[in-house]
Amino acid sequence: MVLSGGLAQDLPGWRLVWADEFNLPLGSPVDRSKWNVETGGWGWGNSELQLYTESTLNAVHDGRNLVITALEQRLPGARCWYGPCRYTSARINTRGKFEQRYGRFEARIKLPRGQGLWPAFWMLGSNFGAVRWPNCGEIDIMEHIGREPRTVHGTIHGPGYSGGEGISKSYTLAADFADKFHVFALEWEPGALRWYVDGVHYQTRTPADLPEDARWVFDQPFFIILNLAVGGGWPGVPDASTRFPQRMLVDYVRVYERVDSR
Repeated sequence: MVLSGGLAQDLPGWRLVWADEFNLPLGSPVDRSKWNVETGGWGWGNSELQLYTESTLNAVHDGRNLVITALEQRLPGARCWYGPCRYTSARINTRGKFEQRYGRFEARIKLPRGQGLWPAFWMLGSNFGAVRWPNCGEIDIMEHIGREPRTVHGTIHGPGYSGGEGISKSYTLAADFADKFHVFALEWEPGALRWYVDGVHYQTRTPADLPEDARWVFDQPFFIILNLAVGGGWPGVPDASTRFPQRMLVDYVRVYERVDSR
């Protein structure tokens, strides 16, 4: 496997089926053949403060990475749910362009730093439009909130176990996640989800973990989402210690399917 700066390869027992290496020339916008760019400032179900935009100020290639930037920025006339927008950022997804059931989903990311920042690498069920959240299912491969600089979270949400009742576990380092790149991965098979940070397996979830009478909804294709939120009920708001701009650097996203008999 090539960790950075080269072409992705198959892994033992896994075949590469989709990837974005984010190696387009400096200044290139998001590759629309692979990603949709979401926009808006309605709070995104979490009272988030940012306005998501299509601007290369918020999502752009630097020649090696996709750089998602949160800015303290007031755009003329831009309104968010709470009034004039105070922050901008970016959110992209593969809905309708790449969706897969089961496999290994992996990204190498350097996280931002600061109170009120909320970067995430996650997935939603492809039937989102028909059944909405949480019935479609949500798999959070990595979420990070700025007030916990050394901790990331992996969570599942579904009917009967969503929002604050999501089923989750955290993983903590001895150093801040913002200090360098880390590899976040999920291995997903029928009836099992396994989370990894830098190759360390820290959580497994199966239908046995669900509340009584709750339904396992992780048996359909899901699409991928990358975003950097500002504020919201969980991370809280930026404060005087938060310095903008803050950047989430994504070296690659790679998806594999299993080829062995495990």
